[in-house]
Amino acid sequence: MHTVLKDLTTLQFDEDGFLVDPLSWTPGVATGIAARDGLPELKSEHWEVIGYLRDHYLRFGSLPVMSHVCRVNHLDRNCVHDLFHAPMEAWRIAGLPNPGEEAKAYM
Repeated sequence: MHTVLKDLTTLQFDEDGFLVDPLSWTPGVATGIAARDGLPELKSEHWEVIGYLRDHYLRFGSLPVMSHVCRVNHLDRNCVHDLFHAPMEAWRIAGLPNPGEEAKAYM
């Protein structure tokens, strides 16, 4: 169980709600962003996706294919849409920076 961070005002977000510094992210920040965005409690499947997204970004500096994220976590191929309603929402909750207009277009 992760503590909800109720005050996100001490962190920097861009105009689209993405965390500017991914290293300032904590699980509490994730629960705070999810609550701010109206998502229910983050369950283990959410955390698996969040962890994979963060790991991939911090290792490669890029956005992974979302169906691959689901497959490696042994989840349904539409898990990102099912859990977060949109890949951009998963990316935002994972505390990752704005992926740019081109990436957002196919997310």
